[in-house]
Amino acid sequence: MKCPPALASEPERLRALAAYGLASDRPLPSLDPVVNIAVRVFDMPVSAVNMIGSDHVFFAASAGIGDVDMSRDVSFCAHAITQNGVMVVPDATRDERFHDNPLVTGKTHLRFYAGVPIRSPDGHALGSLCIIDVKPHPDFTSEDCERLRELAKMASDRLELRRVEAAVEKADPLASEEFVNNAATPIVRFDETGTILAWSAAAAAMYGYTVEEGVGRSIEQLICARHRPLVRDLIARAAAAGSLDGLTPPSDLEGLRKDGSEFPLSFSIYCWNEASRMRFSVVLRDMTQRRREEEELYRLANFDSLTGLANRARLYRRVEETLLAPAAAALLMIDLDGFKDVNDTLGHAVGDGILREVASRLGADLGMYDVVARIGGDEFAILLPGADLERANAVAQAAITRVAAPIAFDGQEVRVAASCGIALAPFHAQEALELIGDADLALYKAKSAGRGRAFVFVPALRMEAAARRLYAMELHRAVVGSEFLLFYQPQVRLADQALVGAEALIRWHHPTRGILAPGAFLPALEGGPLAATVGSWVLDEACAQAAFWRRHGVPKFRIAVNLFAAQFRVGDLVAEVVAALERHGLPAEALELEVTENIALDRDEIALETLRRLRAHGVGIAFDDFGTGFGSLSLLKQYPLTRLKIDRSFVQGMLTSKRDAAVVQAVLDMARNFDLAAIAEGIETLAQSEYLQARGCEEAQGYYYGKPMPAKQFEEAFGIAPGPLYPPSLSRDRRSAGQDRRPRYPATIR
Repeated sequence: MKCPPALASEPERLRALAAYGLASDRPLPSLDPVVNIAVRVFDMPVSAVNMIGSDHVFFAASAGIGDVDMSRDVSFCAHAITQNGVMVVPDATRDERFHDNPLVTGKTHLRFYAGVPIRSPDGHALGSLCIIDVKPHPDFTSEDCERLRELAKMASDRLELRRVEAAVEKADPLASEEFVNNAATPIVRFDETGTILAWSAAAAAMYGYTVEEGVGRSIEQLICARHRPLVRDLIARAAAAGSLDGLTPPSDLEGLRKDGSEFPLSFSIYCWNEASRMRFSVVLRDMTQRRREEEELYRLANFDSLTGLANRARLYRRVEETLLAPAAAALLMIDLDGFKDVNDTLGHAVGDGILREVASRLGADLGMYDVVARIGGDEFAILLPGADLERANAVAQAAITRVAAPIAFDGQEVRVAASCGIALAPFHAQEALELIGDADLALYKAKSAGRGRAFVFVPALRMEAAARRLYAMELHRAVVGSEFLLFYQPQVRLADQALVGAEALIRWHHPTRGILAPGAFLPALEGGPLAATVGSWVLDEACAQAAFWRRHGVPKFRIAVNLFAAQFRVGDLVAEVVAALERHGLPAEALELEVTENIALDRDEIALETLRRLRAHGVGIAFDDFGTGFGSLSLLKQYPLTRLKIDRSFVQGMLTSKRDAAVVQAVLDMARNFDLAAIAEGIETLAQSEYLQARGCEEAQGYYYGKPMPAKQFEEAFGIAPGPLYPPSLSRDRRSAGQDRRPRYPATIR
């Protein structure tokens, strides 16, 4: 653990801190709103204003903290005051300064910290405003830092008021007028009748008067008429009692300027006895900017800045409040279908306009107690207190209909659809998080069923979600434990039935279920976070195998590798492919990458540019399942293709169905006219093979030539590799006799 460094100006800093009259048993209640706002704005469990003493730390205000006795050596804030900006510790367990700190290793379990110094007017760091969490936050942004700095300014202002108050408390009554006259803070001194005896130039300027206009004026003239009785009563009672003990000064006053304008006023009052007469001093503060800042912070903490709707945090609080009542309630989760395509093609300005229009449509015809929220991206929610299933369904269908109506934007007509999940309280859930989760599960089901649908939660969805989570955990184990392997299906030249290559096909060697075909796990893998990682391994493993086979009997061997959509989003696919080819000494023309039409359409310009760069390196590009997507003809014109793969569904029926035969012939004609090669999938009979050869199809693959098989079986079937059965690039232990080849994953996922 690294102790915080001592500041060069430590004696001066401690003297500045002492001027505020704060201690562990004397916190500052006016700072409580600051830490409470910080907790809400950043959605953190803990916030505090820590004051750093010579060897100890005490809280001027805190939220979410119990009794804590902290030395300066272990305090994160003691480090923060040595810096000029915000000190952010995303994960304390990974920070050499704090990884063995007792606050990290002990029962506090501190993981995340962000703190900004709070300084005195002369620049001395008094302490720090901080936010803390027991989980790491690597996503804390520069905008978050700016918000924390704004809150620190608010804390500094309130501390400065305390410094002035402490100075007034300590001031010699005989020197009070001189103190007031020379104060840089708005201070007014008056007697028990409310007559002003002196005021500072700052006070006069705040009200629009000259200093000379103050003496002899009534203090009530500085207060708006409706609040004067409160001030008058306070002064009278204090004068009668001889002190302010037991009296509560009024809060939320409105000041009255010389020009008649009103403003929010902070009012701190002190009194003492001077020559048997009561004297009073008030420290004043124009709260206009403060109120504006608090309103802005409240807005940021509760409302979406783009649409003006409630945000996720406010929705959650409203759901909590609603479920406290015994009445029924409904929660609708709504997600836009097709919004991403609009946003990507027409730009974010259009996308923002669509989100604002959707927000307006969702709020139409709802009751005064209903809540519409935007909870992130293109996802919205509607809370319907008191609603039953009938009303929830009616609101859902109305929302879906309104969203589906065309949206006019800059002369364009844009259409999006909406899917909706519905959950009811108390029938489905009696707690806020559970109700929100149930509505989310229903939304997931609605989206999987197609566009523009609503689905009501049923308990079985929880079982499905649990199964998905379990499957995701199993997939992660499969990656870490090297359970994936490659099978190879031969590809032959129809003219002479010679082996020309193979398609690499992934399989999962499940520890209890045996070898699983892609249909059992590929959809979950493709939609999860591991797709790019597994795709990288498939590419490397297939290139290694192809290079080996080219050196041992099939010099013109070509390997076909299927790409995941995620590989276009993560990293640089072109650099990855080139590196794999170089690593295994495989020429570019020996690799053919297969993409489906839907992947190409989904990634649009990104996929197009990536594939063009790969083709420029000499790598082949094939469209898999050609003819089953939605953009075949247009894609033929744009994409740098070398081969079309005729889908097995057409091949299976071409001998008996005129339509299937026409599709096969059309694909062959298109390939010929576009100077592309063609390969047919799913060949199972000699008749199919001869039919395709007669119509000019160059290559084929299917069970007639061989099922997908492990590398060793492939070698035995085609007489490859009379020598060692494993590429020399593999480690010795993986080339042991009788041992199956094991996947070689990138180091990043070991």
